[in-house]
Amino acid sequence: MKKYINKLFILGSLLFLGASCESESAQVTTLKTVTFPSTLVASSTTLVLTEDTADDSVVLFSWPAVQFPVGTAVTYALQIDVISDITGPTAWQKSKRVEVGEDVLSKAILGKDLNQIATDLGLLPELAGKLVVRVEASLDHKVYSDPLTLNITPYERSVVFGEIYMPGSYQGWSIETAAALTAIQKGVYQGYMTLPVGQGREFKLNKERNWAQFYGAGETNSDMKNMSDADFLLPAAGSYQMKVNLNTLKWTATPYAWGIVGPASATAEQTAGDANYGWNHSVPMSYDHQTKTWKITTDLLAGALKFRLNDQWTINYGPADAATNTVNLDNGGSYTIAEAGTYEVTFKIVETDPATTGYPATAICTITKK
Repeated sequence: MKKYINKLFILGSLLFLGASCESESAQVTTLKTVTFPSTLVASSTTLVLTEDTADDSVVLFSWPAVQFPVGTAVTYALQIDVISDITGPTAWQKSKRVEVGEDVLSKAILGKDLNQIATDLGLLPELAGKLVVRVEASLDHKVYSDPLTLNITPYERSVVFGEIYMPGSYQGWSIETAAALTAIQKGVYQGYMTLPVGQGREFKLNKERNWAQFYGAGETNSDMKNMSDADFLLPAAGSYQMKVNLNTLKWTATPYAWGIVGPASATAEQTAGDANYGWNHSVPMSYDHQTKTWKITTDLLAGALKFRLNDQWTINYGPADAATNTVNLDNGGSYTIAEAGTYEVTFKIVETDPATTGYPATAICTITKK
């Protein structure tokens, strides 16, 4: 019996010693002071950020390995904050964290990411400000490098404005095929559409090609109200330049149509009483909002043909070279229709915001005898 008691005593002692050693091993790194052996280094501490370098690595941070007593992988991360938030009881709690990884001793940051961090932390675009960066080393507890100050000038990002959509009676209320209005400045959208004779004037304005969010009429027809059941109304049949301002929640429809002009565009009935009827009166084209092309199928006479806007000579296009389908802004040339007949004529122009950028130097047309 004594022999078994001795064995149990020896086994218990070994278990106790093993537990003690394990406990000591687990605590040794916590109990021992661990520090960074040297400071954090940046490839540059003064950075003027721009959109041109948004996808470039604008700064590289590097630091020495931190030695914890237990020889396992150390996890590193960067913390970035403003100077006013790195002291006091809430120090660094609002910082932006950039994960680095295990035993990785450097981190490059892209211009767009650093710009986002800077603006999220309150630095103003185009003005120099200061950010503070430190490295966090983590094993069973965390230690930090001394902070490094950066002088940062962030930029204001160009906004990709996108489109809004205009479903309505003119195209059967199909959101999939509704006219798109393209952003020309922040919150302001512009596009074109034709309301055929006999079609209803009702329409809505949708943020996406779905019905999750749309605008209808508010207190007046030109006021936009979110999720309003009341339809907007176009003035009458015809073609329009549509402008929608989400900043002011207003919209406008301005009569707007490209047309063909010249003796070839006249018909026998049109010439009565006006020898220059074809040059004096444009025949308006209709806008195909799906192909973004102005079109007309009509009878043409033999003679000259050009394109002009809103039945005026202020903005007009003619070919510099009649052998091509390219027409040129304010060019005196014209196409010659050699044979009277029925023709399909198209005109496609790439506009952004004519009010501020003017009209492009060229447009594309086709003239096809049917």
